[in-house]
Amino acid sequence: MIQDGKFALVHYTGTTGEGEMFDTTEGREPFEFEIGQGHVIPSFEDAIKSLAIDEEKEIFIKADDAYGAYNEEMKQKVPLAEISQFLTPEVDLVIQVMTQEGQQIPARIAEVSDEEVTLDFNHPLAGKDLKFQLKLVGVNDAATQEHHHSCGCGCEGDCGGECDENSECSCGCDD
Repeated sequence: MIQDGKFALVHYTGTTGEGEMFDTTEGREPFEFEIGQGHVIPSFEDAIKSLAIDEEKEIFIKADDAYGAYNEEMKQKVPLAEISQFLTPEVDLVIQVMTQEGQQIPARIAEVSDEEVTLDFNHPLAGKDLKFQLKLVGVNDAATQEHHHSCGCGCEGDCGGECDENSECSCGCDD
């Protein structure tokens, strides 16, 4: 059992319940995160903690235990003019939206009409069961990678944000 405060190095491939791959470390450095800090899905961390070095395991995580159920109330319609002054809106384009608190969060453009744009603030994996093929490749007392995504937003950098000195993702996708 890997103790809290240790850094796990993991190779993985993540797919949805429908078999669509959403992320992999194949061809990249292993993913590194600190055990016990809540930076990853709890079931993912529990599986890693139980592995020995070079051991592989496949795990299934229900949507409610991953990124939660898809919530229609997390969609918001905004006037087309508010978006089109900055870019040409296209369905499935992910944009950064400034909250009233000044934080930027990602939103996917779900619909575009002549008068408005529907923004979807759900996590891209909300409502989806997940499957991970895991392999623990190392455990260390300190981080070994100069730049690792330990913010746990689940995007592995694909959201366009970076983790700051407080291990918070600047894109806001871990909120």
